[in-house]
Amino acid sequence: MDGAIRKGDVIVIRFEGPMGGPGMREMLTPTSAIAGMDLNGEVALLTDGRFSGGTRGASIGHISPEAMQGGPLAIVVDGDPIIIDIPGKTFTLNISEKDIKERLARWTPPMPKITGGYMARYARTVSSADEGAIVRPPHS
Repeated sequence: MDGAIRKGDVIVIRFEGPMGGPGMREMLTPTSAIAGMDLNGEVALLTDGRFSGGTRGASIGHISPEAMQGGPLAIVVDGDPIIIDIPGKTFTLNISEKDIKERLARWTPPMPKITGGYMARYARTVSSADEGAIVRPPHS
């Protein structure tokens, strides 16, 4: 909202997937803000969160593996070039393999947002969005 987002930027919202959210929060607020800044169709939004039918523009969600699992969103830093292939349903963090490996080696997951109760249990046992974000049975 402070004007830092410019035409051509890619906005990354991470740690909103099934584990990180937990529960995949809906991204209508960020997409509405983008439209309110008259940047709809001018910027892309990548997230491991989810979208509803009210979403407009280049909004790519349900990204798996999610950032909380060490997926590619986890290691994006400001200024990284990102290539989006909408027909191919892929995005590429356009940095060297060496940089990717170094970032992943240094990466540690953030502390869970919720540490007790049913939502914490859900976050610990939920599958990835590409597997349906369902609770897996406990390990015996």
